Amino acid sequence: MAQPFAKKDDDRDEEAEYSPFLGIEKGAVLQEARVFHDPQLDPRRCSQVITKLLYLLNQGETFTKVEATEVFFAVTKLFQSRDIGLRRMVYLMIKEISPSSDEVIMVTSSLMKDMTSRTDVYRANAIRVLCQITDGTLLGQIERYLKQAIVDKNPVVASAALVSGIHILQTNPEIVKRWSNEVQEAVQSRAALVQFHALALLHQIRQNDRLAVSKLVTSLTRGTVRSPLAQCLLVRYASQVIRESANNFQTGERPFYDYLESCLRHKSEMVILEAARAITELSGVTNRELTPAITVLQLFLSSSKPVLRFAAVRTLNKVAMTHPMAVTNCNIDMESLISDQNRSIATLAITTLLKTGNESSVDRLMKQITNFMSDIADEFKIVVVEAIRSLCIKFPLKYRSLMNFLSNILREEGGFEYKKAIVDSIVILIRDIQEAKEIGLLHLCEFIEDCEFTYLSTQILHFLGIEGPKTADPSKFIRYIYNRVHLENATVRACAVTTLAKFGATVDSLKPRIIVLLRRCLFDSDDEVRDRATLYLNTLGADGSVAETDNDVKEFLFDSLDIPLVNLETSLRNYEPSDQPFDINSVPKEIKAQPLAEKKAPGKKPIGLGAPPTAPSAAVDAYDKLLSSIPEFASYGKLFKSSAPVELTEAETEYAVNVVKHIFDHHVLFQYNCTNTIPEQLLENVTVVVDASEAEEFSEVASKPLKSLPYDSPGQTFVAFEKTDGVPAVGKFSNVLKFIVKEVDPTTGEAEEDGVEDEYQLEDLEVVAADYMQKVGVSNFRNAWESMDPEGERVDEYGLGSRESLAEAVNAVMNLLGMQPCEGTEAVPSNSRSHTCLLSGVFIGNVKVLVRLSFGISGQNEVAMKLAVRSEDENVSNTIHEIVASG
Repeated sequence: MAQPFAKKDDDRDEEAEYSPFLGIEKGAVLQEARVFHDPQLDPRRCSQVITKLLYLLNQGETFTKVEATEVFFAVTKLFQSRDIGLRRMVYLMIKEISPSSDEVIMVTSSLMKDMTSRTDVYRANAIRVLCQITDGTLLGQIERYLKQAIVDKNPVVASAALVSGIHILQTNPEIVKRWSNEVQEAVQSRAALVQFHALALLHQIRQNDRLAVSKLVTSLTRGTVRSPLAQCLLVRYASQVIRESANNFQTGERPFYDYLESCLRHKSEMVILEAARAITELSGVTNRELTPAITVLQLFLSSSKPVLRFAAVRTLNKVAMTHPMAVTNCNIDMESLISDQNRSIATLAITTLLKTGNESSVDRLMKQITNFMSDIADEFKIVVVEAIRSLCIKFPLKYRSLMNFLSNILREEGGFEYKKAIVDSIVILIRDIQEAKEIGLLHLCEFIEDCEFTYLSTQILHFLGIEGPKTADPSKFIRYIYNRVHLENATVRACAVTTLAKFGATVDSLKPRIIVLLRRCLFDSDDEVRDRATLYLNTLGADGSVAETDNDVKEFLFDSLDIPLVNLETSLRNYEPSDQPFDINSVPKEIKAQPLAEKKAPGKKPIGLGAPPTAPSAAVDAYDKLLSSIPEFASYGKLFKSSAPVELTEAETEYAVNVVKHIFDHHVLFQYNCTNTIPEQLLENVTVVVDASEAEEFSEVASKPLKSLPYDSPGQTFVAFEKTDGVPAVGKFSNVLKFIVKEVDPTTGEAEEDGVEDEYQLEDLEVVAADYMQKVGVSNFRNAWESMDPEGERVDEYGLGSRESLAEAVNAVMNLLGMQPCEGTEAVPSNSRSHTCLLSGVFIGNVKVLVRLSFGISGQNEVAMKLAVRSEDENVSNTIHEIVASG
């Protein structure tokens, strides 16, 4: 007898994965549904068939209208059964099928009969089904029954009616709003769920009336709510009222703060946590207000329940981002959580400690984290690594121990994202902490000895080529770099050759040795490696004949190429070998395509390897180089801003034209990017004639036509306007594309000598106030605001008229000013009646500007706004107000 039981244990895993619905087909189940028509119904079998139908529906299986109708009418016949379990399955099936209005009539009488039944389970389920499948006309007929159900003594029936009311409110709000008296009575119910659902419904009924919500919260905070779930809701509503009234109270006391603090002494743990979280999320919360919430959360850190420990440490982790000193009292308790069995709790404890720890506790933390890292997944490890990076920047004197920790975990097993996070952290520390450079570079060199990721190896080699020659003893890195030439794939070998050349060009004492190593690379099996070695040997003057000057070599190796690669490739393909060498100066510098004009989506600031410089964006730098190389525009000075491309033609037209607006202190330059989409035509002498009659503050001063525009080869033409210095002049410009058309022979590809003048009407173009503002964020708005001179502040109030929502008004003002939203304040909570938005930017003339917008919306959707502006120049503050007033 022992054998069968042993066999069953062996197969336990396979049995656990078995599903009773595995392999069922819709056709077979529809055939089984015929049992619904049997004269003698079998409740158990009917329930099984309904279960299969529900499974198919929830797996995404679709029924045709005929199939759904047949199933619906078959299910309605089951109302004759008195089996309670089967009846509940019938309710579920009717809700899932969602019958049409014609079919609902067939089941309405049965459901209404059940709604007045003496069996409470029938009543509750019938209410839910009726409210889901019926429309507004039938709801009017059953409204009296629903009102009675809301105040029913049975909590199941009352909750069903209240939850149905929450759903109906979305489609027929006028019906539900008539139930206010019954819902208010249900709020006083002794049943926990009834009180919870009643409070939720009552708040939704009044949510668009801020005063009514405030009165509701005021009346309920006096102790009439007993249900912990309802108490949690009330805490949320109270914190919402505090947020919305933040701009209205003048004293230091917040409305309902005393209530939130009293909830910290509630007997229910969920209410305590909700109140603590609400207090920590108050805007502008002080240390005095935080203290009771932090104390309660500290007690939960030592709870025996994992969910309480997790909730407490996660809340403290968020608080540590803005008030790290307030959390330091909890550090001892959080250190004990590092060894918690729940790795999510341990990770949050670690990252919180790294934010709040002081310099003396760093070494102790590192020892604890070392044992912890091997037990968690890569995604948690990345969070820890990022926190360590922040800690090292905070305490630069501890760079040695933190750098050693990063190098140790770099040698351990891990995925690409985890290793990249570590490498990025080391790179940032090298850049920010001068003393950490040599030790950090050596750690990176040791890592590439056995690095399995080509991307990381090439990025580290590139970084070594830039930073390595600047160290006291650059020769120590050569061995690591040259090893890559013998032991790695072709991509890494090619990158290693370039890195060697950079050392040779920068460090004169190493140059002869580097040349020897590069000569050995000439026999590599990969052509890219051989070509690079040949190029760099000639550049370094290895043959002793043609040696470039030191400046030329460094410029070639370290500076970016100032000509588009597409143009270089085209010129090289067109070059015919002759006695004349290829002249790189013959390559046109005009951009043939516009990849740089595409703006990147906002996101996290790039860090580590490949991070761009913190000064102007790469696009502006590229445009600046391009425009300064054109004689007509070289005298305009430093480019302030370049806009995203604005389309002036519709898609799939004969000619595609978009324009980039370049803003200078005295000038505005339009760069028209043109593409000819007709293969049989060549366009010559392409210009854009601009009518500035609606832009009186601008005067045209220069233009640069495009000599030739062949098929599918983008080109540019420019028109420049002069404006008053520092003034955000605005206006509308009409544009006409003019050119000479020449027919192209499709067989030979040659164009005819004679052409015909033609023109093409383009869309109008506007220069707006936002074009004179750069989106530049600040990491801490409050500190930036307080650091600016209050003398440069200007405050005023404006009426924005009727708007569909508060979010629409916020977006309209943000688009008008063209500034960067800070701290996520561009997101407006749904149904909010007030909102504060923080913006920052740099105005033309490189003047920093900060804006604080306070919005409020009335019951008639009239929006009012208070605008406070601080800048380094009070004239700019006045200008921002003028822009809003005229916008």
